[in-house]
Amino acid sequence: MKYYELERDPSPRYTGNLNAKHTWWLPGVESCPACDLQPEGGTSAQYPCVDLSGLSSADQKKLSSAWPVPREEFIRRRELVRPLAPPYAVLESGAAFGPLQGTGAGHFGQLVMQNPWSLCMRRESLERLGNAGVRGLTGCPTQVRFRTKNAPELRDIQLESHGRFHPDCLPPPNPPCPSCGVSMGHGVPDPYWLDASSLPRHVDIFRLVDASTLIIANERLVDAVHRLELDGVVFKALEAR
Repeated sequence: MKYYELERDPSPRYTGNLNAKHTWWLPGVESCPACDLQPEGGTSAQYPCVDLSGLSSADQKKLSSAWPVPREEFIRRRELVRPLAPPYAVLESGAAFGPLQGTGAGHFGQLVMQNPWSLCMRRESLERLGNAGVRGLTGCPTQVRFRTKNAPELRDIQLESHGRFHPDCLPPPNPPCPSCGVSMGHGVPDPYWLDASSLPRHVDIFRLVDASTLIIANERLVDAVHRLELDGVVFKALEAR
């Protein structure tokens, strides 16, 4: 099985821009005074289909702020979200929930990447990929307003997190902080290889566990996108060992 990283098509005709954000998210955590690292990690994972509107207005207001909080308060807010999130959700600082809200303008392709860690699709494209048998695509309607008569009906794609970097492309691990036990992480290796044994078999697209800013697809999705002549993204071939 071949694997690919999704990237926004850089062609100048794709002028689409979403000035939008998700409704709720998990906040930052106050840094450890010894190492200045956050004890609860961080993620760019997005779960637009998770509805937190049943929580109290006070809790919803707190979950609409990314301002760092003490670790105990972060854990409290995380546990409010846990029963409402899917089992695979990565509940770390920065995890976003609820539909995209805001405005949009410009020309969008069939697949839309506002940034490397988010993916939207036109409703009809999502349906065509689903009918083609592509697995792992869960779409949530956006609440984005467009000032045009032919506004795209976008679906925000909720992805599972799977997959690791191959150990051979990683630097030696940093020692843990003696105070909080957290180790400083590393950036995305350049180049990087995927650990084939860690890659999922039940979905055709996913967010990489080791780098939540990367969206990875296998050849089944890529072939379907090309066969259906869907545009808006390009695919960078990856090596899996």
